[in-house]
Amino acid sequence: MSNVLRIESVRIHPGSATREEAMKEAADLLQAAGSVTADYFAAMQAREETVSTYMGNELAIPHGTNETKQAILASGLSVVRYDGGVDWGGEPVTFVVGIAGKGDEHLEILSQIAILFSEEDDVARLKAASSPEELYEALSGSVNA
Repeated sequence: MSNVLRIESVRIHPGSATREEAMKEAADLLQAAGSVTADYFAAMQAREETVSTYMGNELAIPHGTNETKQAILASGLSVVRYDGGVDWGGEPVTFVVGIAGKGDEHLEILSQIAILFSEEDDVARLKAASSPEELYEALSGSVNA
């Protein structure tokens, strides 16, 4: 499960984005890392239509449906922080974490992300990171273990 998050898959934007733009960037970063095919964005959209991937605590975790597992090439994560926020179906989101899990690995990855974002101090630390490198360092100890 190591190395699901790579430095090049972490971004910080000073502005905001739409939910669609945020999901597209999450999917594009996963694709650039070789984790998913171009079909994965449509899989994320399909998931979002059936159930919101908003998790609370300023976090959304867009991911594909079980029916679209063939679009996943390898487990991976993308993390994008939008300092201007994203309106996620009426909920405020700062962190968009794209997940692709080979087999059942997404369950373990989801669990680690949920634990990290359940602590307000940890979320504050992630929001305070001043660069993608700092954000990566703050995250990688939790998700690349």
